[in-house]
Amino acid sequence: MQKSVVLAEKPSVARDIARVLNCGRKGNGFFEGDRYIVTWALGHLVTLAEPESYGDQYKTWRLEDLPMLPKQLNLVVMKQTSKQFHAVKAQLKRKDVGEIIIATDAGREGELVARWILEKVHVTKPLKRLWISSVTDRAIKEGFQNLKNAKGFEGLYHSAVARSEADWYVGMNGTRALTTKFNAQLSCGRVQTPTLAMIAKREKDIQTFKPVPFKQLSVKMKDGLTFDWTDKKTNERRMFDETKAKTIYERIKGKTGNVSDVQTTTKKTPAPLLYDLTELQREANKRFGYSAKETLSIIQRLYEQHKVITYPRTDSRYVSTDMVDTLAERIKACDIQPFRKIVSQVKREKINKNLACINDQKVSDHHAIIPTEQSPSETALSEKETKIYRLIVRRFLAAFFDAYEYEQTTVIATVESEQLVVNGKQMKNLGWKVVYADDSIENDGAKDQLLPKLTVGQSVSVKEVTITPGQTQPPEHLTEGTLLSAMEKPSVYLESHNKDLAATLGKTGGIGTVATRADIIEKLLNTHLVEKRGKYLHVTGKGRQLLDLVPDDLQSPALTAEWEQKLDLIAKGKLDKQTFVAEMKQYATDIVTSIKQSEKSFKHDNVTGSPCPDCGKLLLEVKSKHGKRRVCQDPGCGYKKNISKVTNARCPKCKKKLEIWGEGEGQTFACVCGHREKLSTFQERRKNNQNKKVSKREVSNYMKKQNKEEFSNNALADALAKLNLKE
Repeated sequence: MQKSVVLAEKPSVARDIARVLNCGRKGNGFFEGDRYIVTWALGHLVTLAEPESYGDQYKTWRLEDLPMLPKQLNLVVMKQTSKQFHAVKAQLKRKDVGEIIIATDAGREGELVARWILEKVHVTKPLKRLWISSVTDRAIKEGFQNLKNAKGFEGLYHSAVARSEADWYVGMNGTRALTTKFNAQLSCGRVQTPTLAMIAKREKDIQTFKPVPFKQLSVKMKDGLTFDWTDKKTNERRMFDETKAKTIYERIKGKTGNVSDVQTTTKKTPAPLLYDLTELQREANKRFGYSAKETLSIIQRLYEQHKVITYPRTDSRYVSTDMVDTLAERIKACDIQPFRKIVSQVKREKINKNLACINDQKVSDHHAIIPTEQSPSETALSEKETKIYRLIVRRFLAAFFDAYEYEQTTVIATVESEQLVVNGKQMKNLGWKVVYADDSIENDGAKDQLLPKLTVGQSVSVKEVTITPGQTQPPEHLTEGTLLSAMEKPSVYLESHNKDLAATLGKTGGIGTVATRADIIEKLLNTHLVEKRGKYLHVTGKGRQLLDLVPDDLQSPALTAEWEQKLDLIAKGKLDKQTFVAEMKQYATDIVTSIKQSEKSFKHDNVTGSPCPDCGKLLLEVKSKHGKRRVCQDPGCGYKKNISKVTNARCPKCKKKLEIWGEGEGQTFACVCGHREKLSTFQERRKNNQNKKVSKREVSNYMKKQNKEEFSNNALADALAKLNLKE
């Protein structure tokens, strides 16, 4: 009997599939049952070969050898995971295997993981595709009952290959050209560089911003109500003419006017759309300060390990109509604290296909991130996983409620021909905001401001006029959350206001993809082109110089967005992969030519006074999230040495993490607050603290004593007694 090999992307998913398919026999890198053999990759097992494999001339980095344009890029097995590659290969080549089922992640990169393995193994057996959005047992069973023809995903594969080859040609050539021309470790990329340029543009906007002073008038009436002066034509509250503010102040001070208009309108705010990856990363950064990479890692665990959410690498914020029948079970899975009360309300409502979150036209490969039919156990999730899971559940449950509805009343008073305005707000239907009743962020705009009943013609008397000075504020530095927004909608970062390019950016969803943006931000930080100061991102001196050296068009988000659009056309079978790759080769050639002809220079701004022990050139000091290190400024030398490391030890003064400097007995702990102590002193202090610790028995006895003594006859005990509580 012929068997089917199931190729998963990771061991954890493979174990789940193997269990569902009754593959109980464990082999070397696979599970086997009567009908199926389940094996797995470890992410990518196969990748594009390094430049040196295309000729000895590329083993050393020389500007005259560029551009590197092999006719065809070769695949190689990754050394660190070669053992698993050969385990997978052995199963694919088995004579009793008649079919292969690709079960890697249902996306562009997942398709590439599997297809490159199959190409490297030279397997020609029939292919099928498992395409599922969650890895619960039910989803896996249904997926295997509805396996798809793998031919339908060849466009996705070609798109993935085109993306990978484009990054090779542009990145490898650009990076080698910059590094050899300017004798510094510099890198560029088709998404990385325009992202860096957006951060730099925001910094430039802040630096060139000139604050403009203005005045605002608030007018307190004798009945206690406070109005704001507004311009009759523009409704602008600010006055940039100080003389005008003083003139109006004198004109209306102590005067009487009347109510000229009272408008009451009913307004509705629908529930926010469901989460896609970018929106969830943005929200987690705003609320909890999590980086984009950290959030992706957390939700990947919620998806793969805990199986409580659907596929996370999605750019859709809707679900399709064929999912309506599954929503009741997903709601039931959310019937855990702190959502039980909300779930009971949702259960009373009939789920229909007219919900705003249900839209077949806006679901492409994957629907929005929503809960699965599986509940997490009380202790299964870590603190961070719980926070992200609750965000997803709240947003999901909110979709089943009516719009938040309120009445807004605007009262306009006229005093000496000047317009004074006050707004009131009264909630009519809390709607979806009931899900966020304990959430100060979502409910910030839900606070009511009730106005007394006022009628047109009613007299009002000015009691007090206050002039409040202010000035226009510069834009904020970008955080990871706001940078994700900028990458998603970068049209405002175009130097030229080209409507066609702006439209392109809108259609393509910006630069990069939802799955790659976190990695791009992380790479900018790791290569010291960007650094974090608090929660804000700042371009380093190295990053600013790099932008000065890189050709201008590589910095434009428009070019990158056009490429993303072409990759999408390849995925849909509307553009040939080779046409796009040929364009990338030409572009790489243009970049190299531009860099070769450059008369600019690069100057290190982090040079130390210490010479490199290997080549004698002065060392550079670079920061990382793990500490500081010194590296040789000559990329060809490669010398590097850690000089400080961030530890988990806490400062006794400010409680921040300490850095450890030096070597051997001379090692010293240092803190940003100025505290310093030798390693020997620190160890002695820690030893003394450990000696002071009390045992569990002592703690238990102390608590029992407290319970007897403290609550024997006090106000709290009396109050509890009056309640007559029963167990």
